[in-house]
Amino acid sequence: MANANDLERFLTELRGFIPESRLISDPLRTLTYGTDASLYRLLPRLVVRVAGEAEMSRILPLAGRYRIPVTFRAAGTSLSGQAITDSVLLVVGDEWRKWRIARDASRISLQPAIVGSHANRLLAPHGRKIGPDPASLNACHIGGIAANNASGMCCGTAQNSYQTLDSMRVILADGTLLDTGDPASRAAFAQGHSKLVEALAELGRRTRTDTALADRIREKFRIKNTCGYSLNALVDFEDPIDILQHLMIGSEGTLGFIAEITYRTVVDPKHKATALILFPDIASACRAIQIIKPLPVAAAELMDRASLHSVEDKPGVPAALKALGPHAAALLVETRADDAGVLTEQAETIVAALSEVETLSPVTFTANRPECDRLWAIRSGLFPSVGSMRKTGTTVIIEDVAVAVPKLAALTMDLQDLFQRHGYEGSIIFGHALEGNLHFVITPDFGQPEAVERYRIFMDELSDMVVKRHDGSLKAEHGTGRNMAPFVELEWGAQAYGLMRELKGLFDPDNLLNPGVLLNDDPDVHTRNLKPMPAVDALIDKCIECGFCEPTCPSRAVTLTPRQRIVALRELERLDSTGEAPARAKQIRKSYRYQGLDTCAVDSLCAQACPVGIDTGKMVKQLRGKAWGPVAHRVSGWVAGHFGPVTVATRTALGSAHALHSMIGTRMMSGLTGGFRRMSGGRIPLWNPFMPRAAGSAPQPRPAGPWAPRVVYFPSCASRTMGPARGDPETESLSVKTEALLRKAGYEVVYPEGMGAFCCGQPFESKGFHDDATAKLKELEASLWEASRQGQDPVVFDTSPCAFRARRDITSGLAVYDLADFLHDFVLDRLEISRVPETIALHPTCSTIKMGLQPKLQAIAEACAEKVVVPAQVHCCGWSGDRGFTFPELNAAALKDLRSELPDECEAGYSSSRTCEIGLSLHSGRHYRSIVYLLDRCSRPRTDPLAQEGASRP
Repeated sequence: MANANDLERFLTELRGFIPESRLISDPLRTLTYGTDASLYRLLPRLVVRVAGEAEMSRILPLAGRYRIPVTFRAAGTSLSGQAITDSVLLVVGDEWRKWRIARDASRISLQPAIVGSHANRLLAPHGRKIGPDPASLNACHIGGIAANNASGMCCGTAQNSYQTLDSMRVILADGTLLDTGDPASRAAFAQGHSKLVEALAELGRRTRTDTALADRIREKFRIKNTCGYSLNALVDFEDPIDILQHLMIGSEGTLGFIAEITYRTVVDPKHKATALILFPDIASACRAIQIIKPLPVAAAELMDRASLHSVEDKPGVPAALKALGPHAAALLVETRADDAGVLTEQAETIVAALSEVETLSPVTFTANRPECDRLWAIRSGLFPSVGSMRKTGTTVIIEDVAVAVPKLAALTMDLQDLFQRHGYEGSIIFGHALEGNLHFVITPDFGQPEAVERYRIFMDELSDMVVKRHDGSLKAEHGTGRNMAPFVELEWGAQAYGLMRELKGLFDPDNLLNPGVLLNDDPDVHTRNLKPMPAVDALIDKCIECGFCEPTCPSRAVTLTPRQRIVALRELERLDSTGEAPARAKQIRKSYRYQGLDTCAVDSLCAQACPVGIDTGKMVKQLRGKAWGPVAHRVSGWVAGHFGPVTVATRTALGSAHALHSMIGTRMMSGLTGGFRRMSGGRIPLWNPFMPRAAGSAPQPRPAGPWAPRVVYFPSCASRTMGPARGDPETESLSVKTEALLRKAGYEVVYPEGMGAFCCGQPFESKGFHDDATAKLKELEASLWEASRQGQDPVVFDTSPCAFRARRDITSGLAVYDLADFLHDFVLDRLEISRVPETIALHPTCSTIKMGLQPKLQAIAEACAEKVVVPAQVHCCGWSGDRGFTFPELNAAALKDLRSELPDECEAGYSSSRTCEIGLSLHSGRHYRSIVYLLDRCSRPRTDPLAQEGASRP
């Protein structure tokens, strides 16, 4: 580790070309960057958010000059401790998300911060995808996929990063950038780094001429193997540049930095069929694997009895699982094809082949997508099930090993015996059986001193068993990291391990690139720096710190992510319970108010991505409530009790602001309000040019024909106070537009009496005033119950967050609909729609997503406009009720990609939340408004009244 003076000089030089906002050294954020998805924690002394190749090429030689160890980090979803450090952490963020697709889509070039599943979304229109398919594809980044040679359920050894690599841009320790796809760059590198190039060529010749060593390397890589370096590069290639780029795959940031990788893409078949096959025992299941391995099988996932038991009570799981015997096992098999007829033939071939093996029920494939999804939910639910059922305070460790397929049954039974001997009850085994790759999960409690020693002995015995008894891989696809570094030589032997040491010395002679990872002389490194997991609150105690929640978090680029918020709370709990470092605890707690609470959007999308369902947003709302003093609670109670006058005052203030804006213009208005905000220390909300005008008066109910079905319409407080923005071609308020549309569709529109005083409670809930939020919703519920004739009539909310809260918490049996839900199901077929020749943007709100209504919202938009654009990199808008006014940096960070993702011909956007639409308009430069406006513009009443009368009704 570098001394403090060297680190300070290094930091001083960094300040010359990196802004202070991207140089992080405070106790809170260095803590939260000190964790990845593994069982380890190290606190970096400095975190640098690196913005591009030019910066990285300057940082690395500076680190060399001052002998500063550095570690690269992308998503931090690695499982073996390879993305953490106690020195300098170089974080690769959103600035590294550029991509290019070849004209025929046979290749795709990706920067390291692109999420793996996003790469596949880019390729999907071409019927192709990238080869690697790790289970964390929705969260892990391309940089980590390549640096760890991560694979997955279908890619095997034939379609991993090593095998599908076309070229890369790599930055070495001296800052040199090599583009292996550019002949000029290759030639310049060969000339400027002739010693390295010659040494690689010589190592390759030496390895290939040693027949025994070369054969051993080839044999080791016939199965999945990410233990140590990719020594197969030395036998597979003769060109030293090709050797170099393939050595980078799986090197875990210890040889250089992959700034861009170009993959050869693979076909993504259109048709898929799945079968869940039950066997009396593991041996039968593994025999079946050997039979179907040569057949057109895309995936075959093995699950032992403990795995099946962990999910047998989950919704949608076949009842047959509960009746299985104690030794039963299952295979989840999938076959794929571009032609439906071919798919049927493949499934029949597999079924016929399996007639040789005893199964507990007939083998049946289904091509029905929902049924296939239900079957795959069994497999994807294994890890979350164990994670959620584990004892509080325990750590979830998922390991992976691989053997030749004929040895799979023996390995499985040996693992089960190992768990029993070491007391790891409830451990499960599952894996990618086609490749002989098994995962297993154990949950030790490292808060108990004896647990560390037990784990050390377990790992020693595991390594001996896999290597000496089964000649397998100690790491199949999760990377070596710190976890398996002490055992690399055991697996490979002294000669091959010596090659790895030579390679490390060639690329990183000063051992500054991720030192201690992959190669480590400390035999106990895998039991050091274990992550503490103290109990904090039942809402978050099951968090496994995997990072799956982070890609969609709106605050991830400005403050903390859900995982980081939980890490900080755990550390505060640990410090408080031990009395350790009170000054540090005080600093962390002070910073947490803004970083952890104020800038959380509380959208709860993290709960949908979380494998164990952790809702960090709910936790933050709870903490906000506890942080408020008695005065704040009295103010909240007063507002709740005088909500009608408050909304009138809000509407008046918006009208006054609009009048002033009209008089003095946008530039002067921005300067004036910005000055007031600065003088107030950020307490005055920020004005922006897309601020809404005051909404017009709510329409009065009008009678309809006696045949007209009734609908109770509740305009939210936002739509009752906020009209369209200045300059918006639409001038009518949402409530006026919505009533007109419903009446156009033949409905009689009814309002709850005295609705001006009502609120669903969402504004109070988001700030942590739970009691006031509950009271407001109860008032509203009672009024809606009367207006709907005791639940006979449907109730429609025009704002998705309000609809979500009402649907979740109303208990009286009211039929509550979000506007998109009601329009799709009960309005569309009552109207004649003329699609407009326009390109529009669509933003499904967080609540829309949580209610599962984004397909319906999109269907409405596509019925009305020729082209609908849903930006793939935009998730929650970060406006969060009113935080776009008070913490505009949250909204700006969440929507920083919005404008660039919209085509020039897109002139307007649509959504279903008036407040969200303010921020969307601001950061897109286009007016966003409710989907109601689009449908109303594109529709007219059905000309046949009888047809309308017979149309869908709730």
